[in-house]
Amino acid sequence: MVRGDDADRLSTARTLLCTVALTTSIVACSAAADDQATAQTSRPGPPSTSTIAAMNSPAIAPPSSVAPSNSGTVAPSQPRTVAQGSTSLAFDSSRAYEHLRRQVAFGPRPAGSTALAQARQYILAQLQAAGITAREEAFDAATPLGQVRMVNLVATIPGRRAERIALATHYDTKLFREFRFVGASDGASSTAAVIELGRVLKARQNEFTIELLFFDGEEAVVDWNRNNDNTYGSRRYVETAQKTGTLSGLKALVLLDMIGDRDLAIRRDSNSTPWLTDIIWASGAKLGYRSHFLSEETTIDDDHIPFVRAGVPSVDIIDLDYAAWHTAQDDLDRVSARSLQIVGDVVLDAIPQIERHLAAAPARR
Repeated sequence: MVRGDDADRLSTARTLLCTVALTTSIVACSAAADDQATAQTSRPGPPSTSTIAAMNSPAIAPPSSVAPSNSGTVAPSQPRTVAQGSTSLAFDSSRAYEHLRRQVAFGPRPAGSTALAQARQYILAQLQAAGITAREEAFDAATPLGQVRMVNLVATIPGRRAERIALATHYDTKLFREFRFVGASDGASSTAAVIELGRVLKARQNEFTIELLFFDGEEAVVDWNRNNDNTYGSRRYVETAQKTGTLSGLKALVLLDMIGDRDLAIRRDSNSTPWLTDIIWASGAKLGYRSHFLSEETTIDDDHIPFVRAGVPSVDIIDLDYAAWHTAQDDLDRVSARSLQIVGDVVLDAIPQIERHLAAAPARR
């Protein structure tokens, strides 16, 4: 993703920077995860960009629920209970943080790499454990480094209506050869949140069908601003859905990206659909998160843009004011279970409002 007002200054994928100060809170998932950085190892060689073989490894066991540690100075916020009829739903940031940690443990996960294939199998295993049906949609992407095999994941939670609301993320990380980039916030945090949101929403009687989208190839292989070198997975999804006639059934997309920042500051994106943005920010205010869902506006180019261009109402929930963006410092020290909790709470609170808005709106052509 890139911020619109920074685009002219981004010349290569190795020089993308975000220059906003970062303050510190506490990561809380387990006693071992609170105060330690990601284990440092020697930098691996560049990942292969050739077609990856199908994974034959066994599914990874789902993480156990991890109690927040008491050793830190600030504990994660308690999961907020969101009433849904007779069912109470709660986003569990301890579970989400464990999903984040497990992804980071695979190491750098650029498109086409073995590590990303391992992360994909992990995601599929978690969805299966939650009783959610998922499928892989593989395709060959033409990149500046040649053809790369990419795989989107599409999971479905049936609702009363066949029309869909999508919760989306990218699960790849940026390719860097000069340093080890594990993407704790940029890739792992939003993926972790969507996995946990899926678990929670599986237990809810949803009015609309919920679609969980995990996009491959969001990151540029070389340069975001040249040769359409970005958002491969989301563009592929939209193109395929347009050809099959299924895009008209997608009524709204909520994209999560870079939501793990300890000093969480999410600004309204001018490229996002206003009514959908208003609902998200209203939920943030209602839950007491005005200091994290800010009223200031920015412009973001991200996986939601292909959907916006295709006429699908979309919103990007992203904290790009993150000093560790596209640096070796985007590791476990820079992310927080509390930030995952905040975003999870807001999305869960917003979904009923989105459903009501869609149910009352005329059909989108």
